[in-house]
Amino acid sequence: MGDFLIGLTQNRLLLAAIAAWLIAQVLKTILVLILEKELNLERLFGSGGMPSSHSATVCALTTSACILYGSDSPVFAVAAIVAFIVMYDACNVRLETGKQAVAIKELQRFFQDMGKAPLSEEKLKELVGHTLPQVSAGAILGIIIGVIASLI
Repeated sequence: MGDFLIGLTQNRLLLAAIAAWLIAQVLKTILVLILEKELNLERLFGSGGMPSSHSATVCALTTSACILYGSDSPVFAVAAIVAFIVMYDACNVRLETGKQAVAIKELQRFFQDMGKAPLSEEKLKELVGHTLPQVSAGAILGIIIGVIASLI
């Protein structure tokens, strides 16, 4: 068990990815604080927003894999494909899910204004996906952190 934990603390790919996620989440929280003048701690752990922590995480992982193992390595290939899928999902599938949540909430308000019972009591999250600039900012952040983490 001790060797396993030591291995985790020395895994540069894992540490780069975790650092990128953490830095992106903190930046997201700070940006909300500056722009909305409100400390929203949900931003520290929540999805959506600027920059994309998902993109930062997978890009730090992919960049570190490329630097440490080479662009011809299986580790890099897997990381690159996963990064592409995650960023595509954030910009498309998850972004559309958020838009649908907004539309459903509008429908619920419309029916409630007509005196109808709500369609559901479940709270829908609107901020689940990312715009292209949010994904791009996360990707750039992740690449920078991946380079730094690989060279340390």
